[in-house]
Amino acid sequence: MRSFFTFILLCCCFQWLSAQKARSQDSIPRVARIIHQVEGDAIQFSPETPTLEQIAGAPKAYYSYYWEFDDGTYSKEKNPKHSYKNPGDYEVKLWATNHYDTGKPPSSRPKKITVTQADASANDSASMTEDFMLQRNREPMPEEDIVVIMSYKNYLNDTTNGKLFLFYNEHKYKADNFIMEDIRAYHNEKRTPKANFVYTNAIDDFEYSLLASAEKDVLNLKAKPQDSTIKTNLPLTLEESKSYYRNYEQFEFNNLKPNEERHLFFTLKTPPEMLKDTSAIISIRGVYVPDVNFDNHKVKDMEMEIVTSHDPNRMASNGTFMSYRTVRFKTLKYKIKFQNNGEGPARTIRLETDIPDMLDKSTIEVTDMYPKCDICPKEEVNYSCLDTTFTDTQAIFTFKNIYLPGSEQKNVKEYDSTKGFVTYHIKFAKDFHKQKTKSRTAIIFDKNEPIITNYSTTRFAPGISIGAKVGYNAFPVLKNSESYFLGATISPYKSYRWYWQVELLNSFHKYSDDTETTDELVDSGQGFLFLQRTTTNNSYRNVDWEIPVLVRYNINNYIGVGAGLQGMFSLSEKQTQNVLVEQFEGVTDNFLMNSATYSNENKNGFTNFRTGLLVDVTAGFARIGPSIGARYVLNFKQDFSYWQFYTIWKF
Repeated sequence: MRSFFTFILLCCCFQWLSAQKARSQDSIPRVARIIHQVEGDAIQFSPETPTLEQIAGAPKAYYSYYWEFDDGTYSKEKNPKHSYKNPGDYEVKLWATNHYDTGKPPSSRPKKITVTQADASANDSASMTEDFMLQRNREPMPEEDIVVIMSYKNYLNDTTNGKLFLFYNEHKYKADNFIMEDIRAYHNEKRTPKANFVYTNAIDDFEYSLLASAEKDVLNLKAKPQDSTIKTNLPLTLEESKSYYRNYEQFEFNNLKPNEERHLFFTLKTPPEMLKDTSAIISIRGVYVPDVNFDNHKVKDMEMEIVTSHDPNRMASNGTFMSYRTVRFKTLKYKIKFQNNGEGPARTIRLETDIPDMLDKSTIEVTDMYPKCDICPKEEVNYSCLDTTFTDTQAIFTFKNIYLPGSEQKNVKEYDSTKGFVTYHIKFAKDFHKQKTKSRTAIIFDKNEPIITNYSTTRFAPGISIGAKVGYNAFPVLKNSESYFLGATISPYKSYRWYWQVELLNSFHKYSDDTETTDELVDSGQGFLFLQRTTTNNSYRNVDWEIPVLVRYNINNYIGVGAGLQGMFSLSEKQTQNVLVEQFEGVTDNFLMNSATYSNENKNGFTNFRTGLLVDVTAGFARIGPSIGARYVLNFKQDFSYWQFYTIWKF
């Protein structure tokens, strides 16, 4: 009994430890580390990022990078090289953004570096393409932060003092899309108190302008038409901006020299309450006043599209692995799933689905759908229905006149009610090739941008094709050569283009060596010499095994080519040596006195190992069925290269 309880206790401990381990692994943060190396008066930076986890069906995953060097400069290069104007301690920051990756962007701790060698001329080169710019390091996503860079340049001829404004969180959205988390200024820009906007004497002749007094009264004034690049009615711009945005930051700067460039950095955190409708565009506005003595200014609006995950917008199929021998008798089933993630209902949903060439679009049969509705008739109707149309490469399923609530819609608590699907069957075309195909669907809710699903891949199991092969080997160099063979091939069944092939060929080969003749004068022992001639001939009868391994490519249904390696050895070898000894009177062969013939045999096995390269071409039914072929084998052993002519039938 004690042993039993001990066993139970150990099992419980093991389960607890496993759970802790799994929990620990799941909670491991993704971290991007900053690596730096001093190179003279410059520092080379590089990121060390976690491994990307590719989203299925998406383009290749990659990182983009944004660096701040703690001296008022930045870089979007992967491995920036930076020089500092002044020695000292700096805190370098890195934001790495993962694209087409399943995880969250990795976090990164600032890295403190000490600069001992500085370059007083560093960072003097102009980088701005405009006098006033707004940039961001990535698109906003709920519960992630972004960095906004406000860049400004003195385009005047004199050193100047001015103002900067940053407006954010539009009134039209109920919740704040951003929280100001950090502001980094490096040129003594002063954050000033927010005050009511007032007008100046510079706008007395403006027509139909709106501005607010210190008491927030809105006044109608005469104003000039506003220039699209340089605006002159600053109070109007500020009041208009205040009517669009809930929040703003105001700064003053001093001693900006002609053509000098400066940057302000803002870290904006996106809260969980951020708008999650990917069809929505949110914006941030910047205002640049280059001289406090005038109302001339520039305005920049930066629009951003909210990005988020869109599961369960997916496409699936039962054709993951299929036998090509029997597939033409089967019907494929596809299911397209979607969800309305918007703040309002969808009235029209359009599913643009890829149909591979191997499938027959005319055989599509819709078997189920949600929202439930009838199939649309040919004529236009006002009731809910599902319409199916076709292009050359797509089937288009359109839900018309429906109501599918959005997951962010008010009073929608059941998320399943925001989901829909279409299930359909489709048959294979009469003539199709054995090749992997991919399909995906573009999902369009009303007039929003399409949402692209994952790829649904159709694959065929390799299958095995056994072939019978017979033919003749022609050795151009060998004497009296005769070689016939038969054997078998193994390859994937009815491959489309590229495929491998292995063969085992049993050949029967006979050939002869060159005849060798030697003459010598022999002393008879009676005082005279005679000529003795010895003629030697070797003949071979072999049973050889050829084992080619090659890669083949079908140019079309009838022509195929291939190349590869071949190993060959003699399973058995019978060598017969015939020796003819002739004796002639005197030192010439005019008169034969005597002759004798001798023979001997030698048998060996598993000898004559040879390797070589081969090239091959076939004509006939390249993928399945009969064909004829020719092959050249370049053996690395001298005199044993040969041509092979054959007939093959693949089953």
